[in-house]
Amino acid sequence: MTGIVVLGAGGRAGRAVTAEALARGRTVTAVVRDPARYPDLGAEGVTVVQGDVLDAGTVARVAAGHAGAVHAVSPFSGPEEAVGSVDPRFFVRAADALLDGLGAAGVSRLVAVGLGANLLGADGRMVLDDPVAFPPPLRPFALAHTAGLHRLRERADGPVDWVMLTPAGFLEHDGPRTGRYRVGGERLPGVGGAGSDGRGEPWLSYADLAVAVVDEIETPAWHRTRVSVFNVRGREEDDRQGHGVSGRRRGK
Repeated sequence: MTGIVVLGAGGRAGRAVTAEALARGRTVTAVVRDPARYPDLGAEGVTVVQGDVLDAGTVARVAAGHAGAVHAVSPFSGPEEAVGSVDPRFFVRAADALLDGLGAAGVSRLVAVGLGANLLGADGRMVLDDPVAFPPPLRPFALAHTAGLHRLRERADGPVDWVMLTPAGFLEHDGPRTGRYRVGGERLPGVGGAGSDGRGEPWLSYADLAVAVVDEIETPAWHRTRVSVFNVRGREEDDRQGHGVSGRRRGK
């Protein structure tokens, strides 16, 4: 099986993952809510299908026969939408549907894209709890995302081996693909964890986020846990290039 199913393929992260997978010779099933809105997704090696991340039956149908699944879905298509009106259980419902649907389809690997707002800052609080560092209007969305992470952790003993990769630091929309990234823990880089060497500011391009995502499909290094992913400006020897990883791996 060489195919990857990407749920939320129309967003920035989903598009980047699709491009990275294609570059590695894999086929992609690109799942979106309304295929008619994404005519540009169609390309050689890409099959665009309609799907709902909140429906386990849909997940099972679109995922069957794939090597792994990527969850890059957001309930909103842009920052101009009323993010404060997000269903607080959206990501919980998505986690349940993904774990149930992938389990039914026999797809054992799930890589989810996380949100840096629920990493810990210097004071030990989540970034989303700091009104100076994080805009209060976005807090309901961040809380909903955090609830989805909690649900994955609550169901960690199921048949689906999941990992959540959380971009830490500035996420560049059009940043370059370096093919390198570092892996950290629950704290933001520079506050006592990885990347706290003072040698540069943490950042990550969508292209390098996609490298990390596809790496975790092809050669899983982290299991049933959340890790942060980032680069450090001015640092050449990043910890993971291609398929190597530094740090402590979490076993199944």
